[in-house]
Parts: sequence; structure tokens; C-alpha cells
Amino acid sequence: MTSLRAICTGCEDDLARVSVNCCRICALPLPAASLCGRCLADPPAFDATCAALRYEFPATRLVQAFKYNGKVGLAATLAGLLENAIDASSAGRPGLLVAMPLARARLAERGYNQAREIARVLARRLNLPLDRDGVTRIRQGAPQAELPLPERRRNVRGAFATTRNFSGLDVAVVDDVMTTGATLDELAGVLKAAGAARVRNWVLARTPL
Repeated sequence: MTSLRAICTGCEDDLARVSVNCCRICALPLPAASLCGRCLADPPAFDATCAALRYEFPATRLVQAFKYNGKVGLAATLAGLLENAIDASSAGRPGLLVAMPLARARLAERGYNQAREIARVLARRLNLPLDRDGVTRIRQGAPQAELPLPERRRNVRGAFATTRNFSGLDVAVVDDVMTTGATLDELAGVLKAAGAARVRNWVLARTPL
């Protein structure tokens, strides 16, 4: 288990972990590990999700400090939380990591891509290759958090493009927070259209619907 040096033991204990009793595809909580009704009725393009935390206090404060307040130094600690969840899942290793890309304007505004900072640490610790520029975000709509749930899928349609051949690859997409999964679904569709055999999500936090 990875040590989380930037978080004291008491604070670490307060972080709510995602239960093993969850949907195997989207990681929503269920009475037992299975598939949720939504994934059965309308399967997303991604095949599985591993999430470390439930997106609730105090995880919200930790993620927001990292994402919006320039606390890039938290990347190693947050990656450690995700790494521990990955190890516990025993789902095997992918062949390639892809960090959820940001559009150029958003990247310039923030100064860094929070998903890429986590992915860099994971790639180094797990000895996995990290895609550098094979996937880009070509359109940045309104922030997903500001939209009603039904509009989020339309907001990310056509948002990603790739110049890379992913034929036969098992890809893990690294992101900080998964809410409805619409953005991850759109990216997974692009990766599979480029040949990816399997796309899984590795996300730090999962927001319960």
C-alpha cells in the first residue's frame, strides 16, 4: 500500500472509499458488485471504472485544492490513493495510460492538467507508458459541473480527437472526478474508434448520482 505522506492518519481515515459493492462498469454503489440498471440499459463506451473515493467532504476539499487552487504538490498523494484502489481491485494492468485532456484555453487558464499530473505519478510508480499527445481536446464547452445532467452528454459531443492508432490496446483513462461519466464515455468512444480493445477509467473520486 502506498504511503500518503501529505495526509495525516486522521484525515486519511475520514476519506470515504468507494465500496467494492458497486457497478463494475461505472462504479456507482449497489447492494452487491454487479451492473447498475443504467449500464445494462445503455452501456457506455468504457468497460470498467476503478474509483478511489466518494466525492464528498473531506475529499471535495482535497480535490478542489489540487484542481483549482494550484496545489499541484498534492498529485503524489492523490495518485497514491488511486494506486491503492487499483491494487485492491486486482483487475490487472492496462497497456497504456491516457490522461483526460484539457482544451488549450482551459490549460492556459489553470496552468496545468490535474489529470495528467496524477497520471504521470501513476505511470512512474506502475511502470506503465503514458500517452503524450495522441489525444487532444478540440472543443471545450461549458464546465460540466454547471450543467443539468441531461445536457452533459451533448456538451462533450465531438470534444476529442486522436491522431494515434490504439489498435488492440487496453487503455486506462486517468481523471480526477467522475460525475455522470459523460466525458469519459465520449473519450472512450474516440479511443475505441481508433482501435482500442478495452477502455477502463481510473478516477480519483466518484460522485454518487
